[in-house]
Amino acid sequence: MQVKDLTVEELKLLISETVAETLHTLLTDREEGKELKPEVKQQLLNSLKRTQTGERGVSAEEVARKLGLTW
Repeated sequence: MQVKDLTVEELKLLISETVAETLHTLLTDREEGKELKPEVKQQLLNSLKRTQTGERGVSAEEVARKLGLTW
């Protein structure tokens, strides 16, 4: 399956899962010598907690609008 074959909802879910995985990796699997600033780490943790409790951030539609894209 290719991205072009996904529905909007499937694409949103894929993006959401990818972001969550990336945040988890950044917070738990740091390579030696590559540390996040404490304030960045805290912002990411706060964002991850909000997402896990169901709070939504900026919608895909809003991001597309800001980038001048048609969603």
